[in-house]
Amino acid sequence: MKHYIEAARLRTLPLSISGIIVGSSIAVSQGYFNWIIFILALLTTIGFQVISNFANDYGDGVKGTDNNNRIGPQRAIQSGVITPKQMFKAIKISITVTLIVAILLIYFSFGKDDFFNSSIFFLLGIVSIAAAMKYTMGKKAYGYSGLGDLFVFLFFGLLSVCGSYYLYAKQLDLVIFLPAFSIGFLSIGVLNLNNMRDMESDIISSKNTLVVKIGSRLSKYYHYFLLLFSFLLALLYVVINYKSQIQFLFILAYIPIVKHFIIVYKNTIPKLLDSELKKLAISTFVFSILFGLGEVLSQIF
Repeated sequence: MKHYIEAARLRTLPLSISGIIVGSSIAVSQGYFNWIIFILALLTTIGFQVISNFANDYGDGVKGTDNNNRIGPQRAIQSGVITPKQMFKAIKISITVTLIVAILLIYFSFGKDDFFNSSIFFLLGIVSIAAAMKYTMGKKAYGYSGLGDLFVFLFFGLLSVCGSYYLYAKQLDLVIFLPAFSIGFLSIGVLNLNNMRDMESDIISSKNTLVVKIGSRLSKYYHYFLLLFSFLLALLYVVINYKSQIQFLFILAYIPIVKHFIIVYKNTIPKLLDSELKKLAISTFVFSILFGLGEVLSQIF
């Protein structure tokens, strides 16, 4: 059990639920909220993330991408503590549990009569599971062809924020896409850091991430863009929906992000970026909390 918990990579979970927190907080600020939906949405998202982490361990493990050239911590299959067969079974169990929770989420959100919305979100759940698995699994894994950034943006950003908001409000305001882009860009930033760190080993393993395709220099500029525009779009949302100064609370989360920006700018050794992964992931989670608090408290102050 210890090894499966380690393979689930619990440190990635705060990042995965950041979009749910932002979407739910905006819903609260507009008078839409339901604790059951919130809890089930969190559990569903965590389920998707665990599936993704197991599948990533499996896919990179059987392909040999996780080897001694890799800079990050050893994975379960790489170290031999879990066999590929055991990991595949864990993936199937995780999918089953996550689907059950997702169906409950859909039921409590739309009831038994809203067939259209229920069908759309069930389909989104299936697509989310497929995307989580196909990142590194299979012969045409999209993580090996430079499409990981796009899928992270779609699922961690747009679907997480806009989808969670829709579960409460049953409608979608276009301005919600602004903080969804912010979360999406920060989430891509975490992946981009990971890929910058692993660039050399990925080249050897023929894992053609976006970093491998565009090179380390352009990857840094890309990283700067992600961080800067995540801030500007969140700021634009607050300006458009301004009610109180407390909505600018999220700016505090960018203090460590600015420090992170400087470290990446000065970095010349990819291995040293490993510690920055955790910092940016936690900063994204803190951003979601502060942004959410700002939106909720703006209704009071």
